[in-house]
Amino acid sequence: MNTTDQPYSAFGENFDNVPTAMMYEVFAAAGADLTARYMRFNRSASTQEEQDAWWAKVLQLRNLKNSVPAHDRAALIEHIHQWRAELTELDTDGRG
Repeated sequence: MNTTDQPYSAFGENFDNVPTAMMYEVFAAAGADLTARYMRFNRSASTQEEQDAWWAKVLQLRNLKNSVPAHDRAALIEHIHQWRAELTELDTDGRG
């Protein structure tokens, strides 16, 4: 993966030298960013069905965030990359 595919990270691609406690903070921030994006879409939805769909994504993300153990570095990294990619995709789709 080249540097243009993901936002710059001072921590490196795999967070090799980052303490686990800080990893969890990055995980929480990525989740909060995605939750905020979902909430913005929820509030701007043009139909109740669309609003309900975005709200379901908010709840699903909340449950997922709560299910990841704070000490599981591999899971934290996986979700950080996944959520950042989803945010990038939403931006690319013009939804950002």
